[in-house]
Amino acid sequence: MKLKNSLTTVLIFIIVGFYIVAAYTPTITWGSLGLQDQLLLIKKAVFPDNQLHGVFAGEWWRVFTVALTHANWFHLGSNMLAFFQLGNIVERYYGRAKYALLLTVSLVASSFAALWLLPTNEPCVGASGMIFGLFGVMLVTGKRMGVDYRQVLGLIVLNLAITFAIPGIAWQAHIGGLVGGYVAAQLLQNLTTIY
Repeated sequence: MKLKNSLTTVLIFIIVGFYIVAAYTPTITWGSLGLQDQLLLIKKAVFPDNQLHGVFAGEWWRVFTVALTHANWFHLGSNMLAFFQLGNIVERYYGRAKYALLLTVSLVASSFAALWLLPTNEPCVGASGMIFGLFGVMLVTGKRMGVDYRQVLGLIVLNLAITFAIPGIAWQAHIGGLVGGYVAAQLLQNLTTIY
């Protein structure tokens, strides 16, 4: 697998592209809202268009599109660096199809944890829940990927410490993604063992 053709690289370009469009062309709208407002994760809230928006208002796509939104360049850059480093290792080991499944499960688990645990009108942005899912995957199969298990645990502890130390980070999404990635990798490993 060449890095430039990896699913990880393609997704990074898409995520960065959405961030640039949302941040620098605020006049581009989807419906009555700007792109960022239409893609971020939120249970439900009244937005500037005086309409009720959110997953609990029927906007289910937000469970997935939250990964396309970021608070600022630092948030985007740190997420994409981690995604590039972790994602390519996991993708190389599992292959594109299983990797896509692991990312999807991690993202959905992250979103549902945020929806369940965050206040109703508190928005959530970023791909970090999905990235934490990759940490969960590495807990299951990191040794077989050639990754030092202690380093993985150290990175998880460090990232969780940052998550809880800095106000405004949705720890709920991070924990949800971590658990989702771990469970999905365990299921894949068990299915592979059975078949």
